[in-house]
Amino acid sequence: MRLTASNLVHAIAKLPRDTTYNYVNDRNAGRIYVTNIIQPEGPIEFKRFDPSKGQTLADSKKESISSQMIWRLANSIKSDIPVNVDRVFGASYNTRSVLEALLAHTPEFYFCKPGRLESMNSKKAVRPGHKHLIYMPDKPHENGVMAKHDTDIVISEINLDVVHQGIDLDTISPQVGMSIEEKRRHAQIQIALAKIGNCLNYRTWVAANDRHIKYGGGTIAQIDGVIERLNEEKVLSAYEDAVEAARLIDCIWFRNGRLMPAVMEIEHSTGIKSGLTRMLKFHDYAPLLQDIRWVIVAPDEVRNKVMEFANYPHFRKMKTKFFPYSAVDELYSLCERRNPQGITDTFLDCFMEECVI
Repeated sequence: MRLTASNLVHAIAKLPRDTTYNYVNDRNAGRIYVTNIIQPEGPIEFKRFDPSKGQTLADSKKESISSQMIWRLANSIKSDIPVNVDRVFGASYNTRSVLEALLAHTPEFYFCKPGRLESMNSKKAVRPGHKHLIYMPDKPHENGVMAKHDTDIVISEINLDVVHQGIDLDTISPQVGMSIEEKRRHAQIQIALAKIGNCLNYRTWVAANDRHIKYGGGTIAQIDGVIERLNEEKVLSAYEDAVEAARLIDCIWFRNGRLMPAVMEIEHSTGIKSGLTRMLKFHDYAPLLQDIRWVIVAPDEVRNKVMEFANYPHFRKMKTKFFPYSAVDELYSLCERRNPQGITDTFLDCFMEECVI
């Protein structure tokens, strides 16, 4: 059966009224209250608030989910196949998590976390996956209750063997506590970030101690879009100490000579705190800079450690984001296959997770 916007709206309209609903992401303590549903195809009007922040239903404003948005999701759904709602909408629609949550409470939708198949250097491994919705009309659950489906489905990630094979390991600087494979993966992610930056029309800084790594017949510093000198970036012209503090940060994206969409440290389980410390030093030397994403890029399986360290009192002011390796792979794949154009910096947010809420 091909779903329509009318099907989704009808299912949500049958949810119990005068109650509030949780988000699928259990780290989001917010609540959702439906105020009005216009059938057959929407919009759906609602309020949302976060009791943990002292917010109340009475104080919250009315918002809506448009018919266009509902149709977009309906067109992406097939029976028994997980769908990543964040990816369906990209950075568009800041109400996408509300639509996801409401559907997850209807009888024919579950949330699930399919595994992801990571192919790296001709080796394959199944890693923990991210939240998805899955439409299962033949296995309905109780209406108004959010239910999880344990699935054996594994979603394939982009194969990055070509990037791996082009890296000369002998040119990678030693890093304490890192295995050969971790050093290779660090360099591969760094290269992927530089290539993503070039695709998105960013200028990219690569850490001074990694610029000599040989890749593809040249060095990382010679990848298209990689800048030669930090002190020539206008946005940092008034912050001499910040320039020095930023030299060893793994990757920084610049745009239009006046913006830094992201400052990123690539870390494994043993380096998260040191990466946050380097970014914090840079942050404190340039306190007036705005609209910067302070990002830890790390394996998916160390997410909890990233969340823990990012919420230490002295790190919280950076409002750190987590950019898992699987999301880097996905964005790199998208850039290589589709060469997206005309997108805004907020497009990045659907690939990163907020650590501080």
